[in-house]
Amino acid sequence: MASQDWVDKDFYKILGVAKDASDADIKKAYRKLARQHHPDTNSGDTASEKKFKDISEAYSVLSDPEERQQYDAIRAMGGGARFAPGGAGGGNGGFEDLFGGLFTGNTGRHAGGFNPSSGGIPPEFADLFGGGFGQTGFQRAPAKGADRTASTSISFAGSIRGTTIGLREPSGEVIDVRVPAGIKDGQKVRVRGKGQPGAAGNGDLVVSVAVQPHAFYTRDGDNLRIHVPVTFPEAALGADIEVPTIEGEKVRVRVPAGTPSGRTLRVKGKGVKTSKGTGDLLVTIDVAVPKNLNKEAEAAVKAFAEATADADVREGLAAKARL
Repeated sequence: MASQDWVDKDFYKILGVAKDASDADIKKAYRKLARQHHPDTNSGDTASEKKFKDISEAYSVLSDPEERQQYDAIRAMGGGARFAPGGAGGGNGGFEDLFGGLFTGNTGRHAGGFNPSSGGIPPEFADLFGGGFGQTGFQRAPAKGADRTASTSISFAGSIRGTTIGLREPSGEVIDVRVPAGIKDGQKVRVRGKGQPGAAGNGDLVVSVAVQPHAFYTRDGDNLRIHVPVTFPEAALGADIEVPTIEGEKVRVRVPAGTPSGRTLRVKGKGVKTSKGTGDLLVTIDVAVPKNLNKEAEAAVKAFAEATADADVREGLAAKARL
């Protein structure tokens, strides 16, 4: 590298470090910038290619104690001035002559495996891209094969308890897919090593799982929702009722007096069990209205209506509906 270049270029600024930066800071800065601007990850980007050469040049000097010392000395003496070989007197008083004694032919580390102008990176950064180095900089690590995709449908019970399904290949091979308990509709299951072959091993098989709906239970996250009918006396006076759970047992739920239709009661820990925890059972109360009344029941309802004639359940409704 010519000494004029060393005056013109601020290697500390190129790497984004302070002039008193430690070796570790310089190495860290180079690692970050080299990963960002390497030509193999910026194909056809001439700006990134130039930037990579600049940061490689800067690192090659600042990472070598002797060259960094020479660079700092030249920058201190040369300042920002520009000199041309052959001054006004026509002799050898140019820039190269002035600082020529500080150079040893530039045959230090650059004569070895790392040349900052070649597009490569230093051997100590062999792990930067996960591969070894070739003639043009580095060689990528062997890649795994591509993933394959498939889809399947399972029952609601299978999604709650977990299940195993078999997917048949065109060759006749059956791949067992273990579906974990608690899986949600639309989630995916990955089967390792059942994808496309590759130099570094097979890819994976990614199976999208659709869960069939249930006639009684509706899933809400890890909670389960159900609708349970109660009689008018149970809703009005309060009652203890039994409701079923996914474990096949029944639990008692207290319906408070005056419970309206549509109120939801929560039963802790009776929802979907997953590796992260267990949801709740959400019981929505539906007050059942009898379709056929015998004479005694009809008389009782009429008596109730007379006893509660002063109650206006639609009071304030007009005000709510006003635009």
